Amino acid sequence: MERRTRLFTESGHMDLRKLKTLIDLVAESGIAELEITEGDGKVRIVKGPQGPMPGYFQPAMVAAPQAAPAAVMQAAPAPSAAPVAEPAPAAPTGHVVKSPMVGTFYRSANPNSAPFAEVGASVKAGETLCIIEAMKLMNEIESDMTGTVKAILVENGQPVEYGQPLFVIE
Repeated sequence: MERRTRLFTESGHMDLRKLKTLIDLVAESGIAELEITEGDGKVRIVKGPQGPMPGYFQPAMVAAPQAAPAAVMQAAPAPSAAPVAEPAPAAPTGHVVKSPMVGTFYRSANPNSAPFAEVGASVKAGETLCIIEAMKLMNEIESDMTGTVKAILVENGQPVEYGQPLFVIE
Protein backbone atom coordinates (compact mmCIF):
# COMPACT_ATOMS: atom_id res chain seq x y z
CA MET A 1 0.00 0.00 0.00
CA GLU A 2 1.40 3.38 -0.99
CA ARG A 3 1.33 6.07 1.70
CA ARG A 4 1.06 9.66 0.51
CA THR A 5 2.06 12.60 2.61
CA ARG A 6 0.79 16.04 1.69
CA LEU A 7 3.29 18.89 1.70
CA PHE A 8 0.55 21.52 1.40
CA THR A 9 -2.61 21.83 3.51
CA GLU A 10 -6.08 22.28 2.06
CA SER A 11 -5.69 26.06 2.46
CA GLY A 12 -2.46 26.00 0.44
CA HIS A 13 -0.09 26.51 3.40
CA MET A 14 3.15 24.58 3.49
CA ASP A 15 3.93 22.08 6.26
CA LEU A 16 7.35 23.41 7.36
CA ARG A 17 8.31 20.25 9.23
CA LYS A 18 7.83 18.17 6.09
CA LEU A 19 9.74 20.78 4.06
CA LYS A 20 12.66 20.60 6.53
CA THR A 21 12.64 16.81 6.21
CA LEU A 22 12.81 17.11 2.41
CA ILE A 23 15.68 19.60 2.63
CA ASP A 24 17.58 17.25 4.96
CA LEU A 25 16.99 14.32 2.59
CA VAL A 26 18.29 16.30 -0.41
CA ALA A 27 21.32 17.47 1.60
CA GLU A 28 22.19 13.88 2.61
CA SER A 29 21.50 12.30 -0.78
CA GLY A 30 23.40 12.32 -4.04
CA ILE A 31 20.71 14.26 -5.90
CA ALA A 32 21.29 17.91 -6.77
CA GLU A 33 17.70 19.06 -7.25
CA LEU A 34 14.18 18.07 -6.20
CA GLU A 35 10.95 19.62 -7.44
CA ILE A 36 7.51 18.75 -6.06
CA THR A 37 4.24 20.02 -7.48
CA GLU A 38 1.09 19.41 -5.48
CA GLY A 39 -2.10 21.08 -6.69
CA ASP A 40 -1.30 24.78 -7.07
CA GLY A 41 1.72 24.51 -4.75
CA LYS A 42 5.24 23.96 -5.97
CA VAL A 43 8.51 23.44 -4.08
CA ARG A 44 11.95 23.29 -5.65
CA ILE A 45 14.98 22.37 -3.56
CA VAL A 46 18.39 22.78 -5.18
CA LYS A 47 21.60 21.65 -3.51
CA GLY A 48 24.04 24.50 -4.05
CA PRO A 49 27.83 24.52 -4.25
CA GLN A 50 29.81 24.22 -1.04
CA GLY A 51 30.78 27.90 -1.05
CA PRO A 52 28.54 30.86 -0.22
CA MET A 53 25.88 31.71 -2.78
CA PRO A 54 25.46 35.42 -3.59
CA GLY A 55 22.15 36.79 -2.36
CA TYR A 56 21.58 34.03 0.19
CA PHE A 57 22.03 34.26 3.96
CA GLN A 58 25.11 32.44 5.09
CA PRO A 59 25.59 31.76 8.81
CA ALA A 60 28.73 33.33 10.21
CA MET A 61 31.51 30.93 11.03
CA VAL A 62 33.22 31.70 14.31
CA ALA A 63 36.79 30.46 14.63
CA ALA A 64 38.03 29.31 18.00
CA PRO A 65 40.71 31.57 19.39
CA GLN A 66 44.16 30.17 18.78
CA ALA A 67 46.39 29.47 21.71
CA ALA A 68 49.36 31.78 22.14
CA PRO A 69 52.76 30.18 21.67
CA ALA A 70 54.26 28.85 24.90
CA ALA A 71 57.27 31.22 24.69
CA VAL A 72 55.00 34.26 24.66
CA MET A 73 52.99 32.89 27.55
CA GLN A 74 56.12 32.27 29.63
CA ALA A 75 57.53 35.72 28.88
CA ALA A 76 54.52 37.46 30.40
CA PRO A 77 54.99 38.02 34.12
CA ALA A 78 52.45 36.28 36.29
CA PRO A 79 50.37 38.82 38.20
CA SER A 80 50.87 38.48 41.93
CA ALA A 81 47.30 39.37 42.85
CA ALA A 82 45.11 38.08 40.04
CA PRO A 83 41.55 39.39 40.17
CA VAL A 84 39.06 36.67 41.00
CA ALA A 85 36.60 36.13 38.15
CA GLU A 86 32.95 36.54 39.05
CA PRO A 87 31.05 33.27 38.69
CA ALA A 88 28.66 33.25 35.75
CA PRO A 89 25.04 33.73 36.78
CA ALA A 90 23.25 30.41 37.02
CA ALA A 91 20.93 29.67 34.12
CA PRO A 92 17.29 29.46 35.20
CA THR A 93 16.20 25.91 35.83
CA GLY A 94 12.93 24.57 34.52
CA HIS A 95 11.31 23.38 31.33
CA VAL A 96 12.94 24.82 28.20
CA VAL A 97 10.72 25.65 25.19
CA LYS A 98 12.81 25.25 22.04
CA SER A 99 12.31 26.60 18.55
CA PRO A 100 10.70 24.02 16.24
CA MET A 101 12.12 25.79 13.16
CA VAL A 102 14.58 28.29 11.76
CA GLY A 103 13.19 31.81 11.46
CA THR A 104 12.86 35.22 13.09
CA PHE A 105 11.61 35.45 16.69
CA TYR A 106 8.87 37.97 17.53
CA ARG A 107 7.45 38.47 21.04
CA SER A 108 4.19 40.07 19.80
CA ALA A 109 1.82 39.91 16.84
CA ASN A 110 2.90 43.38 15.66
CA PRO A 111 5.23 46.12 16.90
CA ASN A 112 2.38 48.07 18.56
CA SER A 113 0.84 45.19 20.51
CA ALA A 114 1.83 43.80 23.91
CA PRO A 115 4.16 40.78 24.04
CA PHE A 116 2.49 37.37 24.28
CA ALA A 117 4.55 36.42 27.35
CA GLU A 118 6.58 38.30 29.95
CA VAL A 119 9.01 37.06 32.60
CA GLY A 120 6.98 36.24 35.71
CA ALA A 121 3.72 35.77 33.79
CA SER A 122 1.66 32.61 34.22
CA VAL A 123 1.04 30.65 31.02
CA LYS A 124 -1.19 27.70 30.26
CA ALA A 125 -0.43 24.78 27.98
CA GLY A 126 -1.46 25.74 24.45
CA GLU A 127 -1.11 29.48 25.08
CA THR A 128 0.91 31.43 22.47
CA LEU A 129 4.37 32.46 23.70
CA CYS A 130 5.79 34.04 20.53
CA ILE A 131 5.76 34.02 16.74
CA ILE A 132 8.50 32.68 14.50
CA GLU A 133 8.45 33.99 10.95
CA ALA A 134 9.75 31.47 8.44
CA MET A 135 9.51 32.00 4.70
CA LYS A 136 6.96 34.82 5.13
CA LEU A 137 4.72 32.56 7.24
CA MET A 138 3.92 33.54 10.83
CA ASN A 139 4.02 30.48 13.11
CA GLU A 140 2.63 30.79 16.62
CA ILE A 141 4.74 28.90 19.14
CA GLU A 142 2.64 27.62 22.04
CA SER A 143 3.57 26.63 25.56
CA ASP A 144 3.64 22.89 26.01
CA MET A 145 3.11 23.15 29.78
CA THR A 146 1.35 25.27 32.39
CA GLY A 147 3.65 27.32 34.60
CA THR A 148 5.43 30.63 35.06
CA VAL A 149 7.81 32.18 32.51
CA LYS A 150 11.18 32.32 34.28
CA ALA A 151 13.29 33.58 31.36
CA ILE A 152 13.02 34.74 27.76
CA LEU A 153 16.27 33.71 26.09
CA VAL A 154 15.91 35.50 22.73
CA GLU A 155 15.63 39.17 21.82
CA ASN A 156 12.72 40.41 19.69
CA GLY A 157 13.55 40.34 15.96
CA GLN A 158 16.53 38.00 16.44
CA PRO A 159 17.05 35.05 14.08
CA VAL A 160 16.66 31.64 15.75
CA GLU A 161 17.85 28.16 14.82
CA TYR A 162 16.03 24.84 15.00
CA GLY A 163 16.18 23.53 18.57
CA GLN A 164 17.40 26.85 20.04
CA PRO A 165 16.07 27.50 23.57
CA LEU A 166 13.48 30.32 23.59
CA PHE A 167 11.81 30.28 27.03
CA VAL A 168 12.28 28.72 30.44
CA ILE A 169 9.00 27.79 32.17
CA GLU A 170 8.79 26.50 35.72
